[in-house]
Amino acid sequence: MSDAHPDPQTPQPGLEPGPTRKLRVAAVGDLHVGESHEGPHRELFDRVHEHADVLCLCGDLTNFGKIREVEILLDDLRHCRVPMVGVLGNHEHECGRPDEVTQMLCDAGVKMLTGQAYEIEGVGFAGGKGFIGGFGRYMLSAFGEAAVKTFVQEAVDDANQIENSIRMLRTERSVVLLHYSPVAETVMGEPPEIHAFLGSSRLGETIDRYDNISLVVHGHAHRGSPEGRTNKGTPVYNVALPVLKTLGETPYRVFEV
Repeated sequence: MSDAHPDPQTPQPGLEPGPTRKLRVAAVGDLHVGESHEGPHRELFDRVHEHADVLCLCGDLTNFGKIREVEILLDDLRHCRVPMVGVLGNHEHECGRPDEVTQMLCDAGVKMLTGQAYEIEGVGFAGGKGFIGGFGRYMLSAFGEAAVKTFVQEAVDDANQIENSIRMLRTERSVVLLHYSPVAETVMGEPPEIHAFLGSSRLGETIDRYDNISLVVHGHAHRGSPEGRTNKGTPVYNVALPVLKTLGETPYRVFEV
């Protein structure tokens, strides 16, 4: 296989669904590359083409979003031989330079989902970082103090941006990438006291408005559960690297879409 990265096309309104050949989609999140690391995930990126046609990166790729961390990550990313699609995590925001981190990843060939959507060999890819807020009847509502209303509005705006990304797709098969979880099931195993900080039902509600979503992948919940479903039944997978290690599998999970 060539070392060149195929150039996925941004879907246009009215684009006809692509071919029905199954696409092998690998996904992983929470690599947490640090400044002192040296080639921490080179083998992962060098071998993923043996198992998958596309690699999804579900955020928290670095520890603090420092430029040096991103540079170390990019040294490993250069060994990847399949198209890459990604979202940022909360850790990429820690140093206050998420736009710069995003641009560096884009320049390295990663198709970053910041309101956009992409099609690769007939399969659509959409999504975004997501946000927190809680699940079901315990989801925080915009009531009371102005600070609470501002917090909830951030969650609503984020979900709207993700919905705009999904709405762009015209493919019959689509994958949604997130960092935060859209369902409570995949955060089970984490302390109940922090569930509200691991995702939001608003994300699940957004996903359930669309019939062409084949699966959802996310990270963030290191001690969460590997699988769940939205209320409508769309499969959701927690692909945080610490979770994948408990499954005894390769450092990514592969799905046929």
